[in-house]
Amino acid sequence: MTAANGVTAGTVLVLNCGSSSIKFQLIHPETAESVVYGLIERIGEPEGRIVFRHAAGTEEKLGPIADHRTGLRIVLDMVEGLGRSLHEAGIIAVGHRLVHGGGLFYEPTLIDDAVVRAVDDLSTLAPLHNPANVIGMEVARAVLPDIPHVGVFDTAFFHDLPAAAATYAIDREIAAAHGIRRYGFHGTSHEYVSRRAAQFLGRDYSELDQIVFHLGNGASAAAIAGGHPIDTSMGLTPLEGLAMGTRCGDVDPGVLMHLKRSAGMDVEAIDDMLNHSSGLKGLCGVNDFRALIRLIEEGSADAKLAYDVYVHRMRKYLGAYMIELGGVDVIVFTGGVGEHRAEVRLDALAGLERLGIVVDPEQNAAEREDERRISAPESKVEVLVIPTNEELAIARAAAAFAESA
Repeated sequence: MTAANGVTAGTVLVLNCGSSSIKFQLIHPETAESVVYGLIERIGEPEGRIVFRHAAGTEEKLGPIADHRTGLRIVLDMVEGLGRSLHEAGIIAVGHRLVHGGGLFYEPTLIDDAVVRAVDDLSTLAPLHNPANVIGMEVARAVLPDIPHVGVFDTAFFHDLPAAAATYAIDREIAAAHGIRRYGFHGTSHEYVSRRAAQFLGRDYSELDQIVFHLGNGASAAAIAGGHPIDTSMGLTPLEGLAMGTRCGDVDPGVLMHLKRSAGMDVEAIDDMLNHSSGLKGLCGVNDFRALIRLIEEGSADAKLAYDVYVHRMRKYLGAYMIELGGVDVIVFTGGVGEHRAEVRLDALAGLERLGIVVDPEQNAAEREDERRISAPESKVEVLVIPTNEELAIARAAAAFAESA
């Protein structure tokens, strides 16, 4: 069904407010038709980028985007520009990607004032993401107050991690009192691409042992045994695990005390450093992977080291998860870096032929946007690139929730 303004009726508006970006789509959840797609990235940097795709074509603009509230207002104005009004756009629900649900939220949740406050309270655990998520909920609910807003939480897929994987070896009473456990993140993406991998291979999801690398500005790995996650690299916060754009990933906790004692840094300064000026940015000054590769090509030793640290951390997790799973059937790459950086995929899996992992260099180097196999015919382990579609997964969850309410 199509509304008078050309927008498919029965659509879900999905808002995915990341640490430095906003993705949005108008999606028909049943057909997976994407009526409108947009991306606002490099928020808060000197030059932001806006991409807006719709039936009439693609628009792209460059320019500073001060903050997420400004970016979100641009999003809603662009969507409204397609028709007479957002209220006439056939939207049945707004689906929000919410990062940290703590121990409170692990299912799709109708957003009300109490949920917004609870997500805001959890910002100490996801300081790059939950504040942006809160802005998304506040602005969208103000513009579309009569449409159900549904939160889908990144932590939900990992809610039932085995206790041995979810538990930190610290004082158990302190951990229980403060909700300290490994929650895991990017769950919507890990679940979506692992299911798509099974469908791509024509295999039963419950029969496959998979390792999924979600590589974007934030990065995480997950070990999934027969459709059930048994481990993941992110922990209490999205700070743990792989090296990322601006986040450190794994670090000796003693570093924090050392910085306090020797550098006089307080908790806020250390928090800001580990979240905003570590990872690739901390090592070589840039967090965008395209800029990193340019620096390497120009001969930057710092950029080369940053790249090597990034790949080294991936290989550590790959090895650990292969042992935890007792072997692996499928390795999946997704996210902006995972889908588009052939060198990262190749280097992460280099020299693993004895483990049954062989990448086809030609297939890996092909610049494609679709789901594809990049393992060689003789590889015992399937290696796939599966573009993530968190927005579709969120749209379907939001639509199902709205229809059942």
